[in-house]
Amino acid sequence: MTNTSYPPSSSSEINVNVLADYLFAHLDLTHTQRDSMALEKFSGGQSNPTYLLNAKDKRFVLRRQPFGKLLKSAHAVDREFRVLSALAETNVPVPKTYHLCEDPSVIGSMFYIMEFIPGRILWDSALPDVKRPETRRSMYQEMVNVMAALHDVDFKQVGLEDYGRPGNYFERQVSRWTKQYRQSELTRINDMETLISWLEVNLPADDGALSIVHGDYRLDNVIFAPDSPQILAVVDWELSTLGHPLADLAYQCMQLRLPANVGHAPGLGGVNRAALGIPSESEYLGWYCENRGISHIDNWHFYLAFSFFRLAAIAQGVAKRAEAGNASNTKAKEVGALVAPLAAMAVNLINQA
Repeated sequence: MTNTSYPPSSSSEINVNVLADYLFAHLDLTHTQRDSMALEKFSGGQSNPTYLLNAKDKRFVLRRQPFGKLLKSAHAVDREFRVLSALAETNVPVPKTYHLCEDPSVIGSMFYIMEFIPGRILWDSALPDVKRPETRRSMYQEMVNVMAALHDVDFKQVGLEDYGRPGNYFERQVSRWTKQYRQSELTRINDMETLISWLEVNLPADDGALSIVHGDYRLDNVIFAPDSPQILAVVDWELSTLGHPLADLAYQCMQLRLPANVGHAPGLGGVNRAALGIPSESEYLGWYCENRGISHIDNWHFYLAFSFFRLAAIAQGVAKRAEAGNASNTKAKEVGALVAPLAAMAVNLINQA
């Protein structure tokens, strides 16, 4: 099976000598490790640039904010560092954190250092590199189990009581992402206007559910063991907060609904899941409900429509950064082109509902 991680590409954006001296003063490194330090940028991902840090016989991961002007509250690597550190002693598998640097003078932006975990990061929801249908099924069940474990974490006990505001989660999220979308908007998209209006009118009543939510829980943000369905780590916590747990579940299922030929992370739209051993959406929801002791889920179409909207708003932000020349991935323009199709899929969903 493949592969170990995002494929690295060479990077000259950061002065490695300055970084090496800084880390030598803050991490447990030898002189030889400092002097041999090398940095390679991972080519995957769209938001916070991420690098493999080689220091002779040690490997770390460096994650930083993008260079250039950033939207308010976006690319909060300090929040990532905080939630990863808080989850270290829970049942949620996360990389170990080592250091947060809030001084932008070191490499030009805030960054943190965490553990490098060798394993498989997979992008295609159909898992074509996995040979056995039962293994695919186990991998999806593992994703549900880890998601449920996250939502079961006592956020007060791990020191995250102030990690987000309680109450009216979806109302605040619709408002937040509408503002983010407006700040990144390049042209009017009628389906986005329809979607925003529908979400504002159809907000479900607040049911009081509150947990840590990952915010971007999907296949390519988990690292599987090289030879088993076990998840070794959940990564990319930039959008994490305290919120409604069903936001994570709907976002995962929205990803699986995407067409198999859309974007860099193909979905399962139109794919024969049963033949692949991959659970149906109803099975996936059933596993989650069983894990969390929930009898049923109300307002499912709203949660799905919101997920499409939020992903479209994120993609619009990527398109805006691409236009400004500071996107972290060479495929940023392709991601930006997904805004209109995502909005159209959401409008189709609410029309069916």
